[in-house]
Amino acid sequence: MTASSAPVPANEFERLMGLSEFDIDYSDHKNTFNDLARLAAKVAGTRISLVNLIDSFTQWTISNHGLDTDQILRTDSVCQYTIMNADSFEVTDLSADDRFKDKDYVTGDPNVRYYYGVPLKTGSGLPIGALCVLDQERVFLDPEKVELLKIIADEIVSRLKTIKIMEALKTKLLEAKQSQRKVAHDIRGPLGGIVGLAQIIKDQGESNQMDEVLEFINLIHKSGNSILDLAEEILDSNRDKRAVVSPNGADSSRFDLTVFKDKLEKLYGPQARHKQVVFSVNITPLTANISFSKNKLLQITGNLISNAIKFTPPLKSVTVDLGLLLHVDKPTLRIRVKDEGVGMDSNGVSAILLGKAASTEGTDGEEGYGFGLALVKHLISSLNGQISIVSEPGKGAAFVVELPQKIY
Repeated sequence: MTASSAPVPANEFERLMGLSEFDIDYSDHKNTFNDLARLAAKVAGTRISLVNLIDSFTQWTISNHGLDTDQILRTDSVCQYTIMNADSFEVTDLSADDRFKDKDYVTGDPNVRYYYGVPLKTGSGLPIGALCVLDQERVFLDPEKVELLKIIADEIVSRLKTIKIMEALKTKLLEAKQSQRKVAHDIRGPLGGIVGLAQIIKDQGESNQMDEVLEFINLIHKSGNSILDLAEEILDSNRDKRAVVSPNGADSSRFDLTVFKDKLEKLYGPQARHKQVVFSVNITPLTANISFSKNKLLQITGNLISNAIKFTPPLKSVTVDLGLLLHVDKPTLRIRVKDEGVGMDSNGVSAILLGKAASTEGTDGEEGYGFGLALVKHLISSLNGQISIVSEPGKGAAFVVELPQKIY
């Protein structure tokens, strides 16, 4: 099968953008949707139900019932066909379908035969994944059950939206607390000066000279103006924050390099092990516990890692280096994804940086969809970051991303 035979929605880039807007940590929501996954299986009368989200390379199972699974390659999934359909997708016997009959989940445990999937759609109709039910035997779903599955699918998307809103509110609350601490610190100085000068005037009583009193009043006036200026600055800052936060739903909750490393190892280690690629993540110890926003970081880095694994032969390595550079004027997160894969020439590098790269097969024939790196470039630009690539044919590739950060 060639890359061109992979089912790709006509609006694939917009679909991936819609998924990235949720900025989902695929490892964090096992319990968030368990009740809905269980309910879907109950409604359909099946042994298995999965809540799947599909990015450019991987199908992520964010919740499951009856089958303990976290992820599979998108090319191995059935749900990749569900997102191609406006309504639903059904396969009555996977073992009799040439697209699926040789898949591990059909030929081995759990030996599934029946599949029914409902696309998970955003408010604008973009399919970001699927709610699916599976069983070892043929299942017959009447219209009422189908309608209930669609209602459950809508509720899953509603919860994803709620999670996004809650993350935005948590970020605003954190920023408000930080502003409170800053205000308390910045106002303490001018107020202390005013109180001190007033105390001097009081203590000197009738011995105050008029020119001294005028000088004290002048100093008090300056201190009072500095407080007013600070108040105006705070109000302007809050107005700017509101303008920036509304369109995109704000930053996600913050985390540090240690948490970042753990999440990358948990999410992408299985992909590397599946292909027998040596995968490692390194962090700078001195800044390992300094908190910053995780806004879009898992989306950006995850796509780069999946791409690196795709083009790296078995027994070779993919290494991720994470560092927080504490420049006084602009703290910067530096992400370096280095592989020992097939590499590319200068034309290939230029095509990626210009957003014109075409999809190619990986070293094990993995199919591509051609939008992962384009999404990465778009997200980096939206965060005012930069990306650079160093590569030669046969000598692997190194992708370096630098993103300005707000340190917490």
